[in-house]
Amino acid sequence: MGQRAQPTLLGLDVPDLLELLGEGARPYRARQIYDALYRRNVADLDEQTALPKELRDQLRSQMPHGRLEVDQRFDSADGTTRYLLKLPADGRSVETVLMPQDDRHTICISSQVGCPVDCKFCLTAQMGLERSLSAGEIVGQVLHVCKEHGLDPRAEHVNIVMMGMGEPLLNLPNVLKATRILCDAHGVGFSQRRITVSTSGIVPKIAELGAAEVRPHLAISLNASHEEQRRELMPITKKYHLADLMEACKAFPLRPREFLFFEYVMLRGVNDTDADARRVVALLANMRAKVNFIALNPGPGIPFQTPDPERVASFQKIVMKSMPCYVRRPRGLDIYAACGQLKKMQTEDLVTIQ
Repeated sequence: MGQRAQPTLLGLDVPDLLELLGEGARPYRARQIYDALYRRNVADLDEQTALPKELRDQLRSQMPHGRLEVDQRFDSADGTTRYLLKLPADGRSVETVLMPQDDRHTICISSQVGCPVDCKFCLTAQMGLERSLSAGEIVGQVLHVCKEHGLDPRAEHVNIVMMGMGEPLLNLPNVLKATRILCDAHGVGFSQRRITVSTSGIVPKIAELGAAEVRPHLAISLNASHEEQRRELMPITKKYHLADLMEACKAFPLRPREFLFFEYVMLRGVNDTDADARRVVALLANMRAKVNFIALNPGPGIPFQTPDPERVASFQKIVMKSMPCYVRRPRGLDIYAACGQLKKMQTEDLVTIQ
């Protein structure tokens, strides 16, 4: 999975911090540091004056804070903000997107730098995998956006979707540790109901996710209505077959009032026919499911086209007779912030999408 990130204070939980402080350390000191890092979201422990200066100096000498810094920021005409955030461990960068809408905010975060899955309609796939993110680098994206935009997850409706760069289930230990910190009432303070993780279908890891005591909602990137079609679009299907994926979804332990989410990127003339829609209904029959349709967001080097709105509407009409389904409106197209477009685009790389 590539080089590992160096340890930082961000990503440590209370037991980790107590171990870092050493034998004889008082547990309340570890809790104070934890509170400063996550609930108070301080960028420098010197802001936490309740900690003795000697302790702050000790921590600084032992381990860097781990906060992410802005490499570039892009603001869309629709209010979306895309960040290219620099990782302190090695200077690599990762994509994070904030999408405000009415009284809600959605933060789309990454779990890896690049992605190993090679979906044929996704720009991130063109990068390959550089490395997985640490728990601190995952949490750090959320902390940066909340601080930059004055968001308090305890007071406002803020959602997190792990749908940026990477395949989260191939970095599951760090994804779950980050989720525990994000959902801890003494940590960042999100509700589990407001975090969703999306997978291309890593079948063995789906059960492992379902067994976690603290976990996000599960979304499946489906994008095809039958095995052969999915193999062409998502080569991961050669290893994890569609039938096995559907069985794993049916076995996933849903909580009360929880749904499985399925994402379906529509490609003109490829997977967008009425027959495809009927096959999707058959695939998801007897599941407590919701479906999001995403008309392809274009990008350089992607060999597919966006379907006409009428075709999307016809597809949705068939599926909605059997289950809740929605057409996701693209956000941040003008800054390459939309679903499937994250590829660390720099200012000079941006092109106008007609």
